[in-house]
Amino acid sequence: MIKNKIDFKLINTAILVFIIYLIYQTKDFWLGILNVFGKIALPFFIAFIIAYALYPLVRKIMDKKVPKALSIFIVIFSVLAVLVLLIYLITPLLFDQTRSLFNGIVAFLKEISINYNVNFKDVQDTLSLSFNNILEKLGSYISNGAISVISISLDYISKIFIVFALCVYFLLDMDKIRNFIKDYLSIKSEKIYYYVKTLDDEMERYLSGFMKIVFISFFEYIIVYSVIGHPNALLLGGLAAFGNLIPYFGGIVTNIIAAITAFVISPALFIKTCIVFMIFSSIDGYVINPLVYGKTNQVHPLIVISSVFVGGILFGIIGIVIALPLSILIIATLKYFKKDIIQMKEKHSKNKN
Repeated sequence: MIKNKIDFKLINTAILVFIIYLIYQTKDFWLGILNVFGKIALPFFIAFIIAYALYPLVRKIMDKKVPKALSIFIVIFSVLAVLVLLIYLITPLLFDQTRSLFNGIVAFLKEISINYNVNFKDVQDTLSLSFNNILEKLGSYISNGAISVISISLDYISKIFIVFALCVYFLLDMDKIRNFIKDYLSIKSEKIYYYVKTLDDEMERYLSGFMKIVFISFFEYIIVYSVIGHPNALLLGGLAAFGNLIPYFGGIVTNIIAAITAFVISPALFIKTCIVFMIFSSIDGYVINPLVYGKTNQVHPLIVISSVFVGGILFGIIGIVIALPLSILIIATLKYFKKDIIQMKEKHSKNKN
């Protein structure tokens, strides 16, 4: 009887191993399917994230007795107007300042080589070659690749239009989506419902704070660097604003670039630039960021740096960008389930004894 008894666990394990082996052998097929699915789902995902980020603004306007459709129009129109204005006004200046910035870095390396007898020739040649290649490619696109540029532009424009339309629909139905999730989770599990609500609150605070920080950083550094006479004030303001996507490191890179270009121009500007980024880095880190984000979104610098490092290794630039919000969600999860974890440990220790 015992010998003839079928070991179903062993059979199930063998079947599972065989399925995994088949999936591995046909991975190109499945990766192709996932790639197609990802391309289809990506506009929906991007549109939902944008709608989720803009929804608090829409809700604030609606609280002032403004109809939902008009509130959505005001928010969308304001965001688009700011983006178009920035692109129209900043793009030509950014191109000139980027070229000036590159020339400043090359001049800085030459000056260090002459004064301190350090050989940076290979680095200078690499930078010059890279910059010239970029200019040549831009020139070839403009002169010979007009059709390809137009096709690429139309492709991006169509994708942007799809994302824009989906974003509007998501904003219109965001209340229904949130209420559906709320009703479903509250019926299924009250604890999971409050857990999702906690994550939602944390993300709302983070996104609201992040947009405020970007706005503050942009004008703060443009004004400050303009006051001290830095020629790349606009570019540095843009780098400081978007550098907030990369916690700590984005600001460090911006300050290094500012110092290098100032060093080439004059010792006085270099000293002023160093004073500016030392003072305003402290103001941003210890005054502005805590006031904007509040106590709930404060994450230990060691955790942020570690998460940025790990995210960069695993997922590249996307991993670096999502490192901070993901860290906030993980910390919120641990805090929410902290009591359950302690109770499980106590129960395990009692059973062990």
